[in-house]
Amino acid sequence: MPITTHLLPIMAASLFVMGLFTLLTGVIILFIRSMGRETRTISKQVTRLAQKGLADDVSGLVGNASSLLTATSELIKTTRGIGTFLTIVGAILMLLGTGLALYLNSLGQLL
Repeated sequence: MPITTHLLPIMAASLFVMGLFTLLTGVIILFIRSMGRETRTISKQVTRLAQKGLADDVSGLVGNASSLLTATSELIKTTRGIGTFLTIVGAILMLLGTGLALYLNSLGQLL
């Protein structure tokens, strides 16, 4: 028996399992990390800091608070981008694994 008889089904299963883990990791990042407790707390604190700066007429404080709020917004966008990328890559890997398994099944090589 050639080695490919056993290797190709293992590759198909491995692709599917890696895709599943990657997809789940992306979904977890999207749901948990993108709007985590830390980012909400930072946003609330920055808003309070900006209001205090406006009330006390401290323009530097307001500018720094605005910069921090912008950085927090960019952090959330980056986290969402990573989660979306991992989800798409996971789905593609799962599709490749499924496609390889279906191809092997049509050839009669799938165990």
